[in-house]
Amino acid sequence: MTARPEAPHRTYDFVGIGLGPFNLGLACLTEPIAELDGVFLDSKPDFEWHAGMFLDGAHLQTPFMSDLVTLADPTSPYSFLNYLKEKGRLYPFYIRENFYPLRVEYDDYCRWAAGKLSSVRFDTTVTEVSYDDELYVVRTAAGETYRARRLVLGTGTVPFVPEACRNLGGDIIHTAQYMHRKSELQAKKSITIVGSGQSAAEIYHELLSEIDVHGYQLNWVTRSPRFFPLEYTKLTLEMTSPDYIDYFRALPEETRYRLEKQQKGLFKGINSDLIDDIFDLLYQKNLGGPVPSRLLTNSSLTSARHADGTYTLGFHQDEQGKDFEIRTEGLVLATGYHYEPPAFLAPLQDRLRFDRHGRFDVARNYAIDVTGRGVFLQNAGVHTHSITSPDLGMGAYRNSTIIRELLGTEYYPVEKTIAFQEFAV
Repeated sequence: MTARPEAPHRTYDFVGIGLGPFNLGLACLTEPIAELDGVFLDSKPDFEWHAGMFLDGAHLQTPFMSDLVTLADPTSPYSFLNYLKEKGRLYPFYIRENFYPLRVEYDDYCRWAAGKLSSVRFDTTVTEVSYDDELYVVRTAAGETYRARRLVLGTGTVPFVPEACRNLGGDIIHTAQYMHRKSELQAKKSITIVGSGQSAAEIYHELLSEIDVHGYQLNWVTRSPRFFPLEYTKLTLEMTSPDYIDYFRALPEETRYRLEKQQKGLFKGINSDLIDDIFDLLYQKNLGGPVPSRLLTNSSLTSARHADGTYTLGFHQDEQGKDFEIRTEGLVLATGYHYEPPAFLAPLQDRLRFDRHGRFDVARNYAIDVTGRGVFLQNAGVHTHSITSPDLGMGAYRNSTIIRELLGTEYYPVEKTIAFQEFAV
C-alpha cells in the first residue's frame, strides 16, 4: 500500500508500532471509528506471519472465529468469513467442515485485511520514541516524525536461541526459517531437532515422511518429560477468558511467575492428532525395518560445538542424571520465541513500569506506562495475563479494551465474565 502524505504537524490519537495479527486487528477495529485517528508502522515491506512454517496442511490451533475482528465485532467487513466470501472460497470452507484455517490461508487473510486499511505504513522502521510536551514522538529511519498522545506496542516476539547455541557458528536453523532452508537441511546426512511443541512436531513429521527419499538420520530431543499434547478441553479453554485474567492478575507476582512455567503446555503443546499421526508414520515406516530416527525426552541441552560441518550436542538426561552426546550435521532449534523490549524505547525508560523481575508491569488494561493510560502492550504479558496473552482468540478482547481506553468510552462491548467455573474463592 502506498502511504498517504503526512501533515508535518499532525498529532495522532495513537501510533501503533509493529503489525502482527494483534496490532493488525486493532487497525481493523479502529478503521471505522471516526473519533480515533491512528497510524500503524512496521519495518517489513508487507505483512508476514511465520512464513517459515508454511508446511503443507499446517493449520491454526484456534478456530476461524479467532480472526482479527469477529469476537469484538461479528459484523466487521474485515472478518475471516468476509475474506472467504470475497475470495470465492466460502462454500469450499463450509464443505470442508473444519473450523481451523490453514496457516498459509490465515497469512493471506491478514494480507487481504492490511491491503484494505488506510492507516498502515509498511517499510517504516522506527528508530526512537521519546516523550515531549505531553506527546510521544516517533522517529523513523527515513527521517519521518509521528506525534501521538498514545502508543500501542505490537512488535511481537523474536526467536529464542538457547545459551549453548549462541554464537555457535555453522548453518543452524530456527523453526522460523525452516521452509526457506528445508532443501539445504535435507541434503545433510543427519538432522537433529531440539525442542518441543507444535512447530517441532510438524517439522519432525514432515522430515520423517521424506526420510526414505533423502536417507538422513533424524533425531528429536526435548527436555520435556514427554511429548505433551495441547490441552484443549472446554473447561480448560475457559482459562482464555476475562474471568481468568482478573484472577491471574490479582495473584502475587511470584505465584504468577511460577504458574507461567507450569502452564506452557496449555498453549505450547502439540495437537493430539499430530502426535498420533507421528506414531502411525513411525509404525508404517518400521514395517520395512528400523527407521534411522530417535526420539528422546527428559534431555536438556547443556553444550554445543561446531567443527568441520558437524555439531556436537551435549545433553543431560534429567531423570537418570546422565550426560550424553549427539553428533549431527543439521540442527533445527524448535525453542520458541521470547519478548525483547525494542531498543527504540530507551528514551522512555523512566515513563515505563517494570516488575521485580525486570519485565514490563502490564496493568489490567494492558498499559505499561506510569500514567496507566499512555502506552499499551500487545502480547508479551504471559507473566501478568497468563495464557490469554499470546492467544489469537483473546486478541479482539484485548483490542476492545485498548480502544475503550483510547476513546474513554466503550465502542465494542468488553466482556466481564464468560466462564461457568469460578477461579477464585
